[in-house]
Amino acid sequence: MTDDYQDIAYSVNDRVAVITLNRPEKLNAFSTLMGTELSDALRRCDADEEVRAAVITGAGRAFCAGADFSGGPGVFGTPNPDSFRSDALEFHPWDVRKPVIAAVNGHAVGLGMTMALQCDIRYIAADARWGIVQNRRGVLPDFRSHWTLPRTVGHAKALEILLTGKMYTGQEAAELGLATAALPAEEVLPTAMETAKDIAVNVAPVSAALSKRLLWTTSPGDQGVINELERRIHLHVMGQPDATEGVMAFLEKRPPEWSLTLADHWPDWMPPATEDE
Repeated sequence: MTDDYQDIAYSVNDRVAVITLNRPEKLNAFSTLMGTELSDALRRCDADEEVRAAVITGAGRAFCAGADFSGGPGVFGTPNPDSFRSDALEFHPWDVRKPVIAAVNGHAVGLGMTMALQCDIRYIAADARWGIVQNRRGVLPDFRSHWTLPRTVGHAKALEILLTGKMYTGQEAAELGLATAALPAEEVLPTAMETAKDIAVNVAPVSAALSKRLLWTTSPGDQGVINELERRIHLHVMGQPDATEGVMAFLEKRPPEWSLTLADHWPDWMPPATEDE
């Protein structure tokens, strides 16, 4: 682990970055510092060519218990309108041009879950409790969950989850389609790491980055936009060394050796993941 951070921990091994929400004594309740440090760590993941995938998890028995209520009833006091952000991240999991996996190892409440919705893949502990409960606290679901949640589970289920503020189990998350799988808690991080390491070896990094950006930038209804972007991306990657390497590695039954990099082969015409990038 590096010691660059206080409320998170960050490490890179086998081309996989692991970001750990690291306030276990407070069930990893989200702090202002945690948001700043998480944004910085996500930027590092994006910029580091050695990182091919990232995993976000929690220290101890929780993933993230939500907002830090240790300040008492004033936690949702009147904010400064010039500086307030309902999405505490300045750089997001969807901005990272590598797959980002949430290993939800325990309870994920409020922004603990809305933050995880910004990741590409989620594994969750079957017995974890989760809920987007802000409407039960007199505020509002955050981290752009009114956009991410309908994309994940559909409009009708998103309405139910957000407007009731109910708590659910990890098993129910998988049944709703919010998580790829619900697993015993001790298997969540190893499963996420297994997926991340497989991506790091077998998936062409530039291809994955472009596919991810296409998925996050467009909506399912933008068929014409998607078609044109897919066409331009194909023209960008076909004939490149990775397009040859992927076929040869498959035919020769060996791990691929990718050579394209994001620094040198990212098209400057690709739209940003979000309009405020």
